[in-house]
Amino acid sequence: MAAMETQSAPLTLESLPTDPLLLILSFLDYRDLINCCYVSRRLSQLSSHDPLWRRHCKKYWLISEEEKTQKNQCWKSLFIDTYSDVGRYIDHYAAIKKAWDDLKKYLEPRCPRMVLSLKEGAREEDLDAVEAQIGCKLPDDYRCSYRIHNGQKLVVPGLLGSMALSNHYRSEDLLDVDTAAGGFQQRQGLKYCLPLTFCIHTGLSQYIAVEAAEGRNKNEVFYQCPDQMARNPAAIDMFIIGATFTDWFTSYVNNVVSGGFPIIRDQIFRYVHDPECVATTGDITVSVSTSFLPELSSVHPPHYFFTYRIRIEMSKDALPEKACQLDSRYWRITNAKGDVEEVQGPGVVGEFPIISPGRVYEYTSCTTFSTTSGYMEGYYTFHFLYFKDKIFNVAIPRFHMACPTFRVSIARLEMGPDE
Repeated sequence: MAAMETQSAPLTLESLPTDPLLLILSFLDYRDLINCCYVSRRLSQLSSHDPLWRRHCKKYWLISEEEKTQKNQCWKSLFIDTYSDVGRYIDHYAAIKKAWDDLKKYLEPRCPRMVLSLKEGAREEDLDAVEAQIGCKLPDDYRCSYRIHNGQKLVVPGLLGSMALSNHYRSEDLLDVDTAAGGFQQRQGLKYCLPLTFCIHTGLSQYIAVEAAEGRNKNEVFYQCPDQMARNPAAIDMFIIGATFTDWFTSYVNNVVSGGFPIIRDQIFRYVHDPECVATTGDITVSVSTSFLPELSSVHPPHYFFTYRIRIEMSKDALPEKACQLDSRYWRITNAKGDVEEVQGPGVVGEFPIISPGRVYEYTSCTTFSTTSGYMEGYYTFHFLYFKDKIFNVAIPRFHMACPTFRVSIARLEMGPDE
């Protein structure tokens, strides 16, 4: 009889074994774990089981085992302390922190001066003061990034990449929040726009729209492009670089740490290389990377400026007698309408480089299109150094260029045909 009473006794939370309950709790998010503390004493004790908080510390705050050991705290305590500091950014922190960590790890052996130019993170009160100064809320992902690093000192080279042509140079610094606030725009055409970067050579900036206005979406990152044919100074078109700060920053970092943007003389050059843009003729390989220059482009009139970087390399296994010199170039340039232009001339950028086994020659040049995209292809003509009368052509792979998405200014759309 007593056994039957025992079997029919109601199943309670207190009577359930610990291990299955801990397993169930291990699938809960941190919010649910905290809520469990208010359900019962048993759940409160179980939800404080320290290993449960290890996953959340790693997922949301990227806290490593080494950091835990250094701080000599339990996982739950680490989670709570970090949350009390940057908890408002919990939806952004891991992505932004990982981008910063990856970027610094990649740049430290390659561009140490650039890493040293980074400033310590801003305080919450500093960011609050900027919001009060500009009268707008800053995007949370922007604030999150600036809690980690408050931009960089105004130095060259800039963290946000460089670009160099024979008569043009650009290097963009990541602005600290106070300098950015000083450049906050309220004028027509750029209302509610905060500069993210600045180039001391060209005055170029990338902006983030902290409010939706004048056809811009809130949080969009863009380069401004004044309408050169409009009388209205508010007619500013946009080359859109990112939908949010996170999108903009993490995509840039991914391009850097993946080797997509080359490091040249301690600078990040924002050339994009398509792995398929490679052609090999005999012992010589030609590869191409390209970049769009917004500061030299316009939407109205349509004028899209591109630069390209070409690498010519002879295999190290080539025979010494294969050494050769470039004589001339031929280009076939096609725009988006199918219009073709052919260009032929001596050398490249005024030079006649010699290529020998294992040697590399690189140069940059530029082109413009009246359409938003186009492509180039062609060949170089070489002669052998040991057989000067023997010439041959080396293929240049077809490479495409396309400007970023752009949006025409509301001011221009509202203007009449005579304006």
